[in-house]
This record gives sequence, structure tokens and C-alpha cells, in this order.
Amino acid sequence: MFASYLIGLREGLEATLVVTVLVAFLVKSERRDRLAHVWIGVGTAVALSVAFGALLTFTAARLDYTGQELFEAITSLLAVVFVTWMIFWMRRAARVLSKELRGKLSEALELGSLAVAVMAFLAVAREGLETALLFFASVQGATASAQPLIGICLGLLTAVLIGFGLYHSAVRINLTRFFTWTGVLLILVAAGILKYAVHDFQEAGVLPGLNAHAFDISAVLPADSWYGNLLAGMLNLTPQPSILEVVAWAAYLLPTLFLFLRPQRAATPASSAA
Repeated sequence: MFASYLIGLREGLEATLVVTVLVAFLVKSERRDRLAHVWIGVGTAVALSVAFGALLTFTAARLDYTGQELFEAITSLLAVVFVTWMIFWMRRAARVLSKELRGKLSEALELGSLAVAVMAFLAVAREGLETALLFFASVQGATASAQPLIGICLGLLTAVLIGFGLYHSAVRINLTRFFTWTGVLLILVAAGILKYAVHDFQEAGVLPGLNAHAFDISAVLPADSWYGNLLAGMLNLTPQPSILEVVAWAAYLLPTLFLFLRPQRAATPASSAA
């Protein structure tokens, strides 16, 4: 549930910030007549994201055992790729995101109402599709199907409330610090998803070593305990992982964390000041 909440909060806040920038720009530019087109684009993007998540679930349910394992493994790999790209992209683009969005919206306003709706749709659809894919990959094997859904809904609701507060200047948060900490947590979640993908490939017979366990900590971490469920749900930490699962988990986690946490180089003093 916490992993799903984190996904909803992080992805939801990115989409909310985009919408907040667009709405604030139109209000300050005295172009309130275009607000309806922004909300049309946002609503269409949300509907597409929900439909994409439903399609993933429907497709997985119609496959046989081997096909389902392969489908879940491939979607898990795609989720890891997308979330990793998103984390590093936001790390680089966060400082200039508002300026770029305002520039694109100015161009869209010159083209007409449809261009405004399309721009809002594209800005939110990317986050929505990533959310659907990451959520689907993160809840594979979950024993309680309702908890991940509750978690992501609470995360999205929190993101909307934060965005509303930011728009009305009622809430002030350090976005750089926020995206850094949530980025670290999402990297841990992505490492667990990659580990699950390797397990699915082993279950399908694509990769060997399913029964070659790296260690067995069942006595210390019972699978039916509350803390066992917590670690399994958030980080996919299981009592008996295979050697290949542990290798894949470490091979992704360690270099990704190093690259993400290393200090960014400032291009010029002027750009840093800006």
C-alpha cells in the first residue's frame, strides 16, 4: 500500500504541477476562456490512463500461466525503464519546467483552442500512462488487491491537495528536496519490480536458477508477518530470493542510486542563479 501511495503521490504531483502552471499562466494572462480547454485535455488524459491500466489488467487475466508470467515480466521491465527515465528527467528539468510549459502554452494559444487542449493532454497523459504501467507492475503478486488501489488513490488525492495549496500559496514545499527523497524511494521500488521481473522470467522458463536460492531468512522474515508483507509490498524483499534475482536487484540499485545522488554540475553561474 505504501509503494502504491508513493507512486500516486510522486506521479500525481508531477501532473498536478503541470496543470497548476498551465492554469496559473492562463489566469495571469487574462485568458480564462481557455481554461475549459485545459480541463478537457486533462480529463481526456486521465480517461486514457485509466483505460490503459484496465487494458493491462484485462490482457494479463486472459493469458495462460506461462503467457501471464511473460506479460508481467515484460511490463515490469518497461515500468523500470520508464520510472528510471522519469526520475532522472525530473532531476534535470525541474528548475526550468515552469518556463518551458509557459512557452509552449503561449505557442498553443496562438494556434487555437484545440492546440491548448492537446498540449494539456500530452503534458498529463505521459504521467498518467507511466502511473498506470508502474502501478500494474508494482502490485503483481499482491495478496490484498484492495490495498494497492487504496494506496494509489490516497497518493493521487494528496498530490491534488498539495497542488491546490501551491496554487493558492497556502502550501510551500521544497520541490527539489521532495523529488530527491521520493526519487530515492522510487528507485528502491523499481529495484524490487526488476527483481520481480527476473522471478517471472524464471517462472516462465526463460531464465534458469529458479530454485537456486541466494539465502533463506524465513526464520527472521516470515512471509506471513506484518513486517514481511511490508517489505515484500514496498521493496519486493522475499525470504528466499534466487541468486539471479539478488544479482539483478543489486546491479540496478547500486549504480542507479550513485548516479542519482551525485551532485549535479551547474552549467554556468547565471543559469544557477536563474
